[in-house]
Amino acid sequence: MNGSASVDGEAGEGKPELHTQMLQALEIIHEPRSSNAHRQDASRYLEEIRSDDRAPYHGFGLASAKDQPAVVRHYGLSLIEYGVRHRWSEYTPEQSQALRDWVVTLSQGTADSDPPYITNKVAEIWVEIAKRSWGLDWLDMDELLVHLWDGLVVQKALVLSILETLSEEVFGNDDTTAALRGSDLNRACVEIFTPANVLSEDFPAREAAANIRYGADGWLSRMADLLDWCIRDREIDETRSACGVKALSTIKSVISWIIPRSLTTTHVLQRICACLAASNVPLQLAAVDSLYSLYNRSRFSEDDFRDLVGPMFQDETIHLLKQLYEWLDIDPTNIDEAKYLLLKKFSEMIFNIGRLLEERPSFVPAGSNLGGFFDLLLDVMKNQSLHVSIPALHLWVKLLSSDKIGNSLAIMALISDLLETCSHRLVRFESLPLDSSNPSIIFLNEDVDTTPERHAFLGNYARFCNQIVELVVQKQPIDALYHILGQADQVLDHVYDGEPPFQASTYTKTSVPYLRIDAQFTVIEAALKGCLKWLTALGNPKTEHENEVMTSNLQVWCDRLLGLNFEDPIIKERVIHLAVGFAIGPLKRNAQFAFKVFDSILNTRCPAHPACVAYTDAVSDLQAFSLHQLQRLAMRFPNYLVTIFDEVERKVMAVSQTVASDEQTRARYSSVLFIIMHRATSVDSKPREERLDQFLQPMIDQWQDRGLSNSLSSFDNFSRLLGLENLQQYLFSRAVNKLPNWSAHPLDDQGKALQLHMQNALDALPLRATKTVLSVSVERLDKGSQPYDMACRLWHKNIPLILPNLLQFISQSQAFYEPSNWSALPPEMQDVVHRILTDRFWQVGISQGSRDEFYASVGDTKTTLEGFASSIRATVRTVRETGYRLLYYMSLLGEHFYSFAELPVPLAQALFADACALSPHQMAILVDMIRPIIDNCPEKSRSHFLPPILSALFEQLDRKASLEWERIEDRSRAASEDDDLTNEMKDESILRQLTMASVMLVVRLLEPARSNPQPAPGVSDTVNGDLAGLSENTTRPFILRTPEILKPVILFCTHALRMRDTRACSFITKVLRSIVPDFAGDGHVEPDVREFISTEVLKACITSLHDPYFVELQKDFAQLIASILISYTPRTDKPKQILLSLPEMAPEKLDRALRHLFRAQQNTRQQRAIVLDLLEGFRGIAIHEQGKLPKPDAKKLRSALQEGYMTVDVQSNDEREVSPDLGGVAAMFG
Repeated sequence: MNGSASVDGEAGEGKPELHTQMLQALEIIHEPRSSNAHRQDASRYLEEIRSDDRAPYHGFGLASAKDQPAVVRHYGLSLIEYGVRHRWSEYTPEQSQALRDWVVTLSQGTADSDPPYITNKVAEIWVEIAKRSWGLDWLDMDELLVHLWDGLVVQKALVLSILETLSEEVFGNDDTTAALRGSDLNRACVEIFTPANVLSEDFPAREAAANIRYGADGWLSRMADLLDWCIRDREIDETRSACGVKALSTIKSVISWIIPRSLTTTHVLQRICACLAASNVPLQLAAVDSLYSLYNRSRFSEDDFRDLVGPMFQDETIHLLKQLYEWLDIDPTNIDEAKYLLLKKFSEMIFNIGRLLEERPSFVPAGSNLGGFFDLLLDVMKNQSLHVSIPALHLWVKLLSSDKIGNSLAIMALISDLLETCSHRLVRFESLPLDSSNPSIIFLNEDVDTTPERHAFLGNYARFCNQIVELVVQKQPIDALYHILGQADQVLDHVYDGEPPFQASTYTKTSVPYLRIDAQFTVIEAALKGCLKWLTALGNPKTEHENEVMTSNLQVWCDRLLGLNFEDPIIKERVIHLAVGFAIGPLKRNAQFAFKVFDSILNTRCPAHPACVAYTDAVSDLQAFSLHQLQRLAMRFPNYLVTIFDEVERKVMAVSQTVASDEQTRARYSSVLFIIMHRATSVDSKPREERLDQFLQPMIDQWQDRGLSNSLSSFDNFSRLLGLENLQQYLFSRAVNKLPNWSAHPLDDQGKALQLHMQNALDALPLRATKTVLSVSVERLDKGSQPYDMACRLWHKNIPLILPNLLQFISQSQAFYEPSNWSALPPEMQDVVHRILTDRFWQVGISQGSRDEFYASVGDTKTTLEGFASSIRATVRTVRETGYRLLYYMSLLGEHFYSFAELPVPLAQALFADACALSPHQMAILVDMIRPIIDNCPEKSRSHFLPPILSALFEQLDRKASLEWERIEDRSRAASEDDDLTNEMKDESILRQLTMASVMLVVRLLEPARSNPQPAPGVSDTVNGDLAGLSENTTRPFILRTPEILKPVILFCTHALRMRDTRACSFITKVLRSIVPDFAGDGHVEPDVREFISTEVLKACITSLHDPYFVELQKDFAQLIASILISYTPRTDKPKQILLSLPEMAPEKLDRALRHLFRAQQNTRQQRAIVLDLLEGFRGIAIHEQGKLPKPDAKKLRSALQEGYMTVDVQSNDEREVSPDLGGVAAMFG
């Protein structure tokens, strides 16, 4: 391209012929009747044209030809855009000037007849040029924009598009080209948008950006005036509406970074609020979006709060907001999508306004109508749409929790309404049918697409309701509890009204009577939490009297509850749960009442109906739940129960003999007695310890039995121990490999006998009984307490007697998954092993049908070959996972487990020798199990315990994850339309779980600064590996200086950079970035690790950067590459050698990039931009950029607030979006 020649037309020689060829190629592409071959040839030709030096000139010729079709003009614009994006650095100043002139000419020529995609493309090209030259050699851009603004309405819209895109790319999108300019563009944008008087008054000492501003008004003022013009008339035509929406959209893009006082001086807030009164939904929606962005800013000074937030609490504004909310009354049977979207956005805007109020109530101007705002907030919370309601619900939690405003008269006046609404909203919406006529369900179906999101959303909604009930009771306990328990009495007296009597034959876990009771009991449980907090805050004689009155009334009500009799097992379970909540909550001082609950649980019975499968399963669940509640009571009241131990023992053993059908259940009943004797500190410890020793001895004798050791000495003996000695012969004789559907084949008598034999063999093992007793010995105990010390003494002498056979149990159970061990099966039946041992489980969002339907189908296959296979895998799984659990419980004993010097190597061998044969799901369980064992390792034991464990673990994880991802990739490449996508989705989902579990283990081990989480006030440092954080002496320094561990960990991390799981890869890039600087020195480990990272890790980053799959992670990879280059290029040439080996990587280009990197060491945004610019030709391209899929419509995407309500942990939404820094410097992972 020759810039000067192109401008005066001399370069146009040959133009008609070339233009004709381009037009013909475009015609072939857009002609439906063209053959694929011709269309591909035409596409290749047009691609080649883009690389021509004169392509932008030809593009200008096509784009400016008004007589050409729009698609031709758009192609012409794309030629200009390509030149700007990819060849700008090659152009001379004259050529760059020519390009700018062409774009300005095209902008001045825009007309109403131009389709939007033409004007949008012109705006994009303008911004691309601005990012490269504005403020450098293009100083009159603002003047040109003002002249355009003075033209037609369509030109105003073009200017707004330019300004909006410029604002978003400079401040919001972390754009690579903009970032390379540092803070220059940020300052320039502030200069032209802000009124001159605001800049001079607020920053009198600032350096004015030379010659880039035109006029004193600034663009914020001009947009405010345009907005006023758009809504001036009562009837707003389509042109004014579109113009107003565009203006508001541009204001929204700048409102998060503009100097707040400029919004006041330009009356922008008043203009936006005036749009709310317009009966124009698009305009109102744009106004609400702008207000949401304004009040999502993280910082307001007191003056800014008064001027920008205070007006929202004035009578006039409150009246306007109430009118708008009342107008947005949506009929659930005929949902107006536009108005409904506006209603949801309105609710989110109210949330942001209220959050600012909660944070800075002292800033609220005098005379504000807070009562009116709270009335509006309550109305929004009561909305039938839960999605509209939840932001208001969330805000009420924050307001009621606030010490500054939570007890204000305006809020206290609404307490009863809040309690009533939340009580009604605590019904289990997820249990209601999808086709329910309930308006909330209809709206929910409209808002939520997937089952996981539905459950997460409803879980968050119920949690907020629970918190409000708890807070209300904490503020007004007596009145609130009187009201809540009165409601509960009404429900209990009429629970079966309108419903048929209970029948076991038609049993369901989601019956209407159960849902009624569950909702009411949920309210009571939340109330009990609030009551307990109120009780613990008491101190003066008056409140002590209130305490006695309240606890007396609660006990009377709970006595009545225990006297009720229900036939439904799940309702009985609910009653027990609530009664135990009373006993360990507000009535915890009354041990006699606790024993009454204890006794009531022991006496809970359900008649047997063996033919009713669902009912029988529910009865089994009730029995297991009751045992757990007995254990809870025993842990809370051991000192009282030990005083009546003989009576308790007699009752427990009587019930055990009556209802326990297996050894495991009897062991759990016995564990209740063990807990009492173990934790009763009021009794002398020596006789207690002797009795506990006697209790443990029979179990220890089982572990020491020589016959057990022999049975664990080989795979065949182990099979015989589990009752599986005839399994392979049975499978071969039935030719099960030739039966596609095992569920369709009933189990014969021999199979049933084998099934029963397996169950009996499993019951005879000491594993589950030991797990039960060991768990109650160590869980929920304070370190250093008498029971904990006693547990250490009890198990210190017994752990060495258990461990040898326990490790054999784990080793042999994992050997089951290695097909070569099934030697009695011929080769053609080896696949049967995988089929038998692959766990069946329900996956949210992937499995067909609901969870209950899945479990029902599993129950229906119990007497079939599929049920037989299920019994086999359940037996092996029970042995394996019980072994894991025993190791975890032992780890809670600290040095009494870790101090055995000979343990680590055999433990690693048992856990990981056959680990790769496990399925990804089973491997993920192994990873989750080993994590707390690693965490619980005392610092002084790390050097001998962790190296064998972690090195073996990560070698197997690397091998397993790499093989499975390779298998997924191979299957994806060979996929056909006939493949079972459901199974593929399941497999990939499970593999992602394994990958994520492995990656989070790496994060846990190598996170730079992780200290113990602070316990809640009054809560001791309990022995619980699932909650325990790493000590201040984290494992990170130990691992980084231990090559035996570090090598497999870094190798796994390197391979994880290529695993197609973007979330996991993102975590790995952060971890690797954190350790890169640690190997810039000259220690004995540093050089080798530095060389590996400089080659293999760098190669993996570049490869993933090139892969379109990882396009969303390009900034993460770029930041890691920048860290490697900055940290290592002064010490080694390897990174430069790797980069120079890339095609067309010029040494001078790399050297220039390195110089810029070292200058930008404190600016991560610039670092990323420099690397991405350096590797521009190697970066993958997103699918929507390739034209294969449209880019997602931002307006149809959920807001960050709503997206948060769809996730399990919603607390992250409490973090306000940070306002962009005017210097444009932001932390990558902030």
